[in-house]
Amino acid sequence: MRSFPLDDVGTAAFSKVTAMTRGAYAVHLGVVPYHEALDLQRGIAAKVSSGEWPDTVIFLEHPPVITLGRRAEESELHVPPDAEVEIVETDRGGKSTYHAPGQLVCYPILDLTRHGQDVKKYCRDLEEAIIRTMSPLGIDATRIEGLTGIWLERPPRKIASIGVHITKWVTTHGYALNVDLDPAPFTDWITACGLEDAAFTTIARELDRPVSIEEVRPFAAQAFADVFHLKLAELTAEAEQLVG
Repeated sequence: MRSFPLDDVGTAAFSKVTAMTRGAYAVHLGVVPYHEALDLQRGIAAKVSSGEWPDTVIFLEHPPVITLGRRAEESELHVPPDAEVEIVETDRGGKSTYHAPGQLVCYPILDLTRHGQDVKKYCRDLEEAIIRTMSPLGIDATRIEGLTGIWLERPPRKIASIGVHITKWVTTHGYALNVDLDPAPFTDWITACGLEDAAFTTIARELDRPVSIEEVRPFAAQAFADVFHLKLAELTAEAEQLVG
Protein backbone atom coordinates (compact mmCIF):
# COMPACT_ATOMS: atom_id res chain seq x y z
CA MET A 1 0.00 0.00 0.00
CA ARG A 2 1.43 3.33 -1.02
CA SER A 3 1.37 6.26 1.37
CA PHE A 4 0.02 9.72 0.57
CA PRO A 5 2.36 12.46 1.87
CA LEU A 6 -0.19 15.24 1.79
CA ASP A 7 2.03 17.59 3.74
CA ASP A 8 4.46 17.59 0.81
CA VAL A 9 1.91 19.38 -1.36
CA GLY A 10 2.36 23.11 -1.15
CA THR A 11 -0.25 25.83 -1.43
CA ALA A 12 1.37 27.74 -4.28
CA ALA A 13 -1.26 26.69 -6.80
CA PHE A 14 -4.09 27.68 -4.49
CA SER A 15 -2.50 31.05 -3.72
CA LYS A 16 -2.80 31.97 -7.40
CA VAL A 17 -6.58 31.84 -7.26
CA THR A 18 -8.17 35.25 -7.36
CA ALA A 19 -10.27 36.53 -4.47
CA MET A 20 -13.28 36.90 -6.79
CA THR A 21 -14.19 33.20 -6.60
CA ARG A 22 -13.86 30.42 -4.05
CA GLY A 23 -10.60 28.59 -4.64
CA ALA A 24 -10.27 24.83 -4.85
CA TYR A 25 -7.75 22.20 -5.91
CA ALA A 26 -8.19 19.92 -8.91
CA VAL A 27 -6.07 16.76 -8.77
CA HIS A 28 -5.73 14.84 -12.04
CA LEU A 29 -4.42 11.31 -11.69
CA GLY A 30 -4.24 8.27 -13.92
CA VAL A 31 -5.29 4.73 -13.02
CA VAL A 32 -5.26 4.35 -9.22
CA PRO A 33 -6.23 1.15 -7.32
CA TYR A 34 -9.48 1.57 -5.46
CA HIS A 35 -8.11 1.10 -1.92
CA GLU A 36 -5.37 3.64 -2.55
CA ALA A 37 -7.87 6.14 -3.90
CA LEU A 38 -10.03 5.60 -0.81
CA ASP A 39 -7.04 6.29 1.45
CA LEU A 40 -6.31 9.40 -0.60
CA GLN A 41 -9.87 10.65 -0.22
CA ARG A 42 -9.82 10.14 3.52
CA GLY A 43 -6.48 11.89 3.89
CA ILE A 44 -7.64 14.89 1.91
CA ALA A 45 -11.00 14.92 3.72
CA ALA A 46 -9.15 15.31 7.01
CA LYS A 47 -7.27 18.30 5.57
CA VAL A 48 -10.46 19.87 4.21
CA SER A 49 -12.35 19.27 7.46
CA SER A 50 -9.62 20.92 9.52
CA GLY A 51 -9.46 23.91 7.19
CA GLU A 52 -5.87 23.16 6.11
CA TRP A 53 -6.94 22.53 2.51
CA PRO A 54 -9.63 24.12 0.35
CA ASP A 55 -12.27 22.04 -1.40
CA THR A 56 -10.51 19.46 -3.57
CA VAL A 57 -11.75 17.55 -6.61
CA ILE A 58 -10.00 14.35 -7.74
CA PHE A 59 -10.29 12.97 -11.26
CA LEU A 60 -8.95 9.47 -11.93
CA GLU A 61 -9.61 5.98 -13.26
CA HIS A 62 -9.64 2.61 -11.50
CA PRO A 63 -8.46 -0.86 -12.49
CA PRO A 64 -11.41 -3.27 -12.84
CA VAL A 65 -13.29 -3.26 -9.53
CA ILE A 66 -16.84 -3.83 -8.32
CA THR A 67 -17.77 -1.65 -5.38
CA LEU A 68 -20.62 -2.43 -3.03
CA GLY A 69 -22.42 0.50 -1.42
CA ARG A 70 -24.18 0.39 1.92
CA ARG A 71 -27.45 -0.81 0.36
CA ALA A 72 -25.89 -3.50 -1.86
CA GLU A 73 -27.30 -7.01 -1.59
CA GLU A 74 -25.57 -10.33 -2.17
CA SER A 75 -28.05 -11.17 -4.92
CA GLU A 76 -26.65 -8.33 -7.03
CA LEU A 77 -23.38 -10.24 -7.58
CA HIS A 78 -23.10 -12.85 -10.31
CA VAL A 79 -19.41 -12.52 -11.17
CA PRO A 80 -17.92 -15.41 -13.19
CA PRO A 81 -15.24 -17.35 -11.26
CA ASP A 82 -12.55 -16.44 -13.81
CA ALA A 83 -13.36 -12.72 -13.93
CA GLU A 84 -10.31 -10.54 -13.29
CA VAL A 85 -12.00 -8.01 -11.04
CA GLU A 86 -11.66 -6.94 -7.41
CA ILE A 87 -14.76 -6.76 -5.20
CA VAL A 88 -14.72 -4.10 -2.46
CA GLU A 89 -17.25 -3.06 0.18
CA THR A 90 -17.40 0.71 0.61
CA ASP A 91 -19.05 3.27 2.87
CA ARG A 92 -20.74 5.19 0.06
CA GLY A 93 -24.47 5.22 -0.45
CA GLY A 94 -26.19 3.17 -3.10
CA LYS A 95 -25.79 -0.38 -4.33
CA SER A 96 -23.26 -2.11 -6.60
CA THR A 97 -21.39 -0.59 -9.51
CA TYR A 98 -18.41 -1.31 -11.73
CA HIS A 99 -15.26 0.71 -12.45
CA ALA A 100 -12.55 0.15 -15.05
CA PRO A 101 -10.11 2.15 -17.17
CA GLY A 102 -12.01 4.26 -19.66
CA GLN A 103 -14.40 5.48 -16.99
CA LEU A 104 -13.85 8.97 -15.56
CA VAL A 105 -14.26 8.92 -11.80
CA CYS A 106 -14.73 12.19 -9.92
CA TYR A 107 -14.23 12.33 -6.15
CA PRO A 108 -15.16 15.76 -4.77
CA ILE A 109 -13.88 16.42 -1.26
CA LEU A 110 -16.03 19.41 -0.36
CA ASP A 111 -16.95 21.10 2.89
CA LEU A 112 -20.70 21.47 2.46
CA THR A 113 -20.82 24.19 5.09
CA ARG A 114 -19.53 26.30 2.18
CA HIS A 115 -22.21 24.97 -0.18
CA GLY A 116 -25.48 25.24 1.71
CA GLN A 117 -25.42 22.14 3.96
CA ASP A 118 -28.07 20.53 1.77
CA VAL A 119 -27.39 16.89 0.86
CA LYS A 120 -30.17 16.68 -1.73
CA LYS A 121 -28.93 19.83 -3.43
CA TYR A 122 -25.39 18.46 -3.44
CA CYS A 123 -26.51 15.30 -5.22
CA ARG A 124 -28.55 17.32 -7.71
CA ASP A 125 -25.55 19.53 -8.36
CA LEU A 126 -23.39 16.46 -9.03
CA GLU A 127 -25.99 15.33 -11.54
CA GLU A 128 -25.96 18.76 -13.17
CA ALA A 129 -22.16 18.68 -13.42
CA ILE A 130 -22.32 15.35 -15.26
CA ILE A 131 -25.02 16.60 -17.63
CA ARG A 132 -22.96 19.71 -18.43
CA THR A 133 -19.83 17.61 -18.97
CA MET A 134 -21.44 15.83 -21.92
CA SER A 135 -23.14 18.84 -23.46
CA PRO A 136 -20.03 20.10 -25.37
CA LEU A 137 -19.78 16.62 -26.91
CA GLY A 138 -23.31 16.88 -28.26
CA ILE A 139 -24.78 14.34 -25.85
CA ASP A 140 -28.10 15.30 -24.30
CA ALA A 141 -28.03 13.54 -20.92
CA THR A 142 -30.75 13.85 -18.31
CA ARG A 143 -32.27 12.65 -15.07
CA ILE A 144 -35.12 10.13 -15.13
CA GLU A 145 -37.68 10.31 -12.34
CA GLY A 146 -37.38 7.37 -9.98
CA LEU A 147 -33.98 6.22 -11.29
CA THR A 148 -30.53 7.02 -9.90
CA GLY A 149 -27.66 8.46 -11.89
CA ILE A 150 -27.63 10.11 -15.31
CA TRP A 151 -29.31 8.66 -18.37
CA LEU A 152 -29.92 9.02 -22.06
CA GLU A 153 -33.49 8.61 -23.24
CA ARG A 154 -35.34 6.76 -26.00
CA PRO A 155 -34.56 4.06 -24.99
CA PRO A 156 -33.36 4.69 -21.41
CA ARG A 157 -29.69 3.80 -20.97
CA LYS A 158 -27.48 4.72 -18.04
CA ILE A 159 -24.22 6.53 -18.64
CA ALA A 160 -23.14 7.71 -15.15
CA SER A 161 -23.54 6.58 -11.55
CA ILE A 162 -23.50 8.59 -8.32
CA GLY A 163 -22.74 7.45 -4.77
CA VAL A 164 -21.63 9.72 -1.95
CA HIS A 165 -20.58 9.65 1.68
CA ILE A 166 -20.72 12.66 4.00
CA THR A 167 -19.09 12.95 7.41
CA LYS A 168 -19.35 16.19 9.40
CA TRP A 169 -20.47 17.87 6.16
CA VAL A 170 -17.32 16.81 4.26
CA THR A 171 -18.00 14.71 1.16
CA THR A 172 -16.19 11.69 -0.25
CA HIS A 173 -16.89 9.35 -3.18
CA GLY A 174 -18.79 10.97 -6.06
CA TYR A 175 -19.61 9.98 -9.62
CA ALA A 176 -18.40 7.66 -12.39
CA LEU A 177 -18.95 8.60 -16.04
CA ASN A 178 -18.66 5.90 -18.72
CA VAL A 179 -16.35 7.35 -21.37
CA ASP A 180 -14.94 4.45 -23.39
CA LEU A 181 -15.08 0.98 -21.82
CA ASP A 182 -16.96 -2.26 -22.27
CA PRO A 183 -20.27 -1.82 -20.39
CA ALA A 184 -21.03 -5.55 -20.37
CA PRO A 185 -19.90 -6.13 -16.73
CA PHE A 186 -22.66 -3.79 -15.53
CA THR A 187 -25.15 -6.45 -16.51
CA ASP A 188 -23.09 -9.65 -16.90
CA TRP A 189 -21.26 -9.48 -13.57
CA ILE A 190 -23.64 -7.51 -11.34
CA THR A 191 -27.13 -6.11 -11.17
CA ALA A 192 -25.68 -2.61 -11.33
CA CYS A 193 -27.27 -0.11 -8.98
CA GLY A 194 -29.85 -2.78 -8.15
CA LEU A 195 -31.61 -2.10 -11.46
CA GLU A 196 -32.96 -5.18 -13.24
CA ASP A 197 -32.91 -5.08 -17.04
CA ALA A 198 -31.21 -1.67 -17.17
CA ALA A 199 -29.15 -0.81 -20.26
CA PHE A 200 -25.75 0.87 -19.92
CA THR A 201 -23.88 2.95 -22.45
CA THR A 202 -20.74 5.05 -22.90
CA ILE A 203 -19.82 8.35 -24.51
CA ALA A 204 -17.83 6.48 -27.16
CA ARG A 205 -20.77 4.26 -28.02
CA GLU A 206 -23.09 7.25 -28.35
CA LEU A 207 -20.66 9.16 -30.55
CA ASP A 208 -19.64 6.04 -32.49
CA ARG A 209 -15.94 6.83 -32.16
CA PRO A 210 -13.10 6.32 -29.68
CA VAL A 211 -13.10 8.89 -26.87
CA SER A 212 -10.24 9.35 -24.42
CA ILE A 213 -10.41 10.36 -20.79
CA GLU A 214 -8.13 13.27 -21.70
CA GLU A 215 -10.76 14.58 -24.13
CA VAL A 216 -13.55 14.51 -21.55
CA ARG A 217 -11.71 15.54 -18.39
CA PRO A 218 -11.44 19.29 -19.20
CA PHE A 219 -15.19 19.40 -19.79
CA ALA A 220 -15.75 17.62 -16.47
CA ALA A 221 -13.50 20.00 -14.55
CA GLN A 222 -15.11 23.08 -16.09
CA ALA A 223 -18.63 21.79 -15.51
CA PHE A 224 -17.85 21.03 -11.88
CA ALA A 225 -16.30 24.45 -11.36
CA ASP A 226 -19.30 26.18 -12.94
CA VAL A 227 -21.94 24.27 -10.98
CA PHE A 228 -20.21 24.60 -7.61
CA HIS A 229 -18.91 28.15 -8.20
CA LEU A 230 -15.28 27.21 -7.77
CA LYS A 231 -12.03 28.38 -9.33
CA LEU A 232 -9.98 25.21 -9.74
CA ALA A 233 -6.21 25.44 -9.37
CA GLU A 234 -4.71 22.35 -10.95
CA LEU A 235 -2.07 20.42 -9.06
CA THR A 236 0.33 18.93 -11.60
CA ALA A 237 3.80 17.99 -10.36
CA GLU A 238 2.51 18.21 -6.80
CA ALA A 239 -0.20 15.66 -7.60
CA GLU A 240 2.45 13.02 -8.32
CA GLN A 241 3.50 13.25 -4.68
CA LEU A 242 -0.01 12.35 -3.57
CA VAL A 243 0.41 8.81 -4.84
CA GLY A 244 3.98 8.40 -3.60
